[in-house]
Amino acid sequence: MSAPVVLVTGASGGIGSAIATAFARQGARLILVGRNATAMAGVAKAVEGAGGAAVVLLADLVKDDPARIAGQAIAAFGAVDMLVNCAGVQYFGDAEAETAGGTAQLFATNVVAPIQLIQALLPHLKSRPEARIVNVGSIFGSIGFPCFASYSASKFALRGYSEALRRELADGPVKVHYVAPRYTRTGFNRAPVARMAEALGMNQDNPERVAEQVLAAVRGKRADTYLGWPEKLFVRINAVLPRLIDGALVRQARRMRPFTRGPLVESIESN
Repeated sequence: MSAPVVLVTGASGGIGSAIATAFARQGARLILVGRNATAMAGVAKAVEGAGGAAVVLLADLVKDDPARIAGQAIAAFGAVDMLVNCAGVQYFGDAEAETAGGTAQLFATNVVAPIQLIQALLPHLKSRPEARIVNVGSIFGSIGFPCFASYSASKFALRGYSEALRRELADGPVKVHYVAPRYTRTGFNRAPVARMAEALGMNQDNPERVAEQVLAAVRGKRADTYLGWPEKLFVRINAVLPRLIDGALVRQARRMRPFTRGPLVESIESN
């Protein structure tokens, strides 16, 4: 069997590039999707250095036609066996500071774009003997986090879509995985967010840890993967008894508020 072809969006970001490199070490062929040509060339070099083949596909997931992206991706190696949706936008700040345009951009990137790319690729993926869709979400997609209201909502939406699609495709060759990292040390978390995380003592992972868990989810055919303890415990409690979590997060919000002063912080490209 030939090496699988893995399409990674947001490939120039910390988590996206780590995922691409991790799959390359397993011998996969990578299609790297992103907007920054210089950054993408660096990721392609890292992928090739890790033993994989790489094709760079420069695209804006919000503005470009998803059917065109899907077609070019399939043409790159003749097939796509796995789609990893990792591109994203994050806003950190008070909800009232977020503009209508910012909210629209966030949902277009975090929710609409991955759904449309999945829709464009599904006929092809369903024709493969086995195929995978991996949606990289967030712990905030299960626990609504203050000062990340729209980001949390977008990840809730992606998690719900992943769950519904998994059930819809259960009898076929396409399996759906949802992987939810906690705070990860990447450039995605701009300086105010990083300072806030340090000051509050938030648990942190590096991108390589997230990539390891993506590979483990695919190998183990795990539907949902939540990174970190006690975060995964809080996810379960919040699902059943959310009021028990309210108090802790209200107190957390009070400690976060000094870091939200000033312009809303935007982070783009990869989770």
